[in-house]
Amino acid sequence: MSDREPILNIPGVVSALTGAMILIHAARDWLIGEDADRQVLLTFAFIPARFERSLAASWGFPGGVGGDVWTFVTYAFLHADWTHLGVNVLWFLVFGSAVARRFGTLRSLLFFAATSAAGALAHLAAVGTAFVPVIGASAAVSGFTAAALRFVFQMGGPLGAMRASTEDAYRQPALSLAEMVRNGPIMGMTAVWIALNVAFGAINLPMPGFEGQIAWQAHLGGFAAGLLLFRLFDPVPAGSITAR
Repeated sequence: MSDREPILNIPGVVSALTGAMILIHAARDWLIGEDADRQVLLTFAFIPARFERSLAASWGFPGGVGGDVWTFVTYAFLHADWTHLGVNVLWFLVFGSAVARRFGTLRSLLFFAATSAAGALAHLAAVGTAFVPVIGASAAVSGFTAAALRFVFQMGGPLGAMRASTEDAYRQPALSLAEMVRNGPIMGMTAVWIALNVAFGAINLPMPGFEGQIAWQAHLGGFAAGLLLFRLFDPVPAGSITAR
């Protein structure tokens, strides 16, 4: 086994997801015009107005019923600008890598889809059928952040005391939800994270032909999903102790 610190090595699934985000944004920014980019947003962004049938009939959203389904995930691969993309990619490289080392490739892909969809649902519930496109991987990144908080600070975990420089660090027993609530530092980090997301909700995002703001409701939905769905995806049995 390599002696290198695993956190410095990006898992393949994280590299693939971030690579896809970067390539898609580069194509939108450098290869297609504003009109074509507007069509990309109408086809792949999550737009709550899709679900107001009278509006959908008049607007004629691309993709039809299929678009009603795939946009719950595809919006996560679109970003407003390079800054928006860069923040999400950097955050995902840190927390997504930790979770991917624990979950593996397939579980990580499904978790990305589930937390993206949860963020879209939270936004839909909050704003109704408004014509406000939602883009960005922040909901999924928030879900991976919440999942990481359940184990990275555990004794022997990748950011905890007595951590090991092996993959075992990513397979330490996870905190239960009740234990997280009683953990002051983790709850403090969570409170700050929520406050920052709500505060950033007033920031406008540049999108061709549309007005949009940071969808903080989607971030909170992804974070909640990450906390609640973690145990369904976690391959490490609850209460297990990893020998080192």
